[in-house]
Amino acid sequence: MESGRTFHFSLFTFHFSLSCVFALIFCSVSHAQRLAVLAPDKADPSRAFAERLSGAFGEKIKMLDGDLASAAFNSTIYANPFNMTTDESKEVGMVIGCDFFVLVKSAIQRRSAFGRTDYFEAFAAIYLVSSRTGRLVDWRLQTFEAAKPEASARLLADATTRLAAEIEQKMVVIAQSELAEPEPAPMEEPPDQDSPPKADFRSPVPYRRVKPEYTAQANFYSVTATVEITVDLDAAGKIVRTEIVRWAGFGLDESVEKTVRAMNWRPAERNNKPLPMRFLVRYNFKKMAP
Repeated sequence: MESGRTFHFSLFTFHFSLSCVFALIFCSVSHAQRLAVLAPDKADPSRAFAERLSGAFGEKIKMLDGDLASAAFNSTIYANPFNMTTDESKEVGMVIGCDFFVLVKSAIQRRSAFGRTDYFEAFAAIYLVSSRTGRLVDWRLQTFEAAKPEASARLLADATTRLAAEIEQKMVVIAQSELAEPEPAPMEEPPDQDSPPKADFRSPVPYRRVKPEYTAQANFYSVTATVEITVDLDAAGKIVRTEIVRWAGFGLDESVEKTVRAMNWRPAERNNKPLPMRFLVRYNFKKMAP
């Protein structure tokens, strides 16, 4: 009888603890998410789009003051704010004091195409970044064409209400998934070049190197960027986890991950024995001159 009471008590304790965990997660994501919308390039079209987008969010989002957020952002100086590492992004979020931040880059460009008269394209590239993980959790490109620049700009502006609603939904999903995400398992990393362990160490390498695609979107907008990805490789040469740790948007992150996972890898070795390893792979992208 005593053992039976102990079992029921333990089961009750387990269910109670589990309920508390779910309650904490719910409370963490149900509070108004703090959001900053920024235009790092400081161009007039970007500023105007950022201001309009900021005003389109509902009451469930706590919008931070744009001027204060921009001043905080400007105190963190990075070479390319649209191509940051996750560590840099987390620092930006901490300095601003937000749960998420949105980077926007907008412009109106005159375009030419075979078989049609010249037209104007208004576009906005939107980067949604999580301050908790530093990841680029959503990227999208809004484009509208018209015969006059004012008309294309108006079409882009009119899309902000729908865009804000989609970003808001994405933030809720991401906040929930990040809180429930387990910490990655500890894994050894390559030793420093001049350290003693390097002498008997052989780095993991692919049997055949494959170059990731420079996407059509990136090519069209002449994007220059670097994408970095960490790879967790087990002792059999199987990829068990990847994470983009420097993001770029324009489909380049997905291109890199797809390429890395498609390659066959030789595992790391120490003293001729394979071992699991976490390592960094870097790809540079730049539009080649025609």
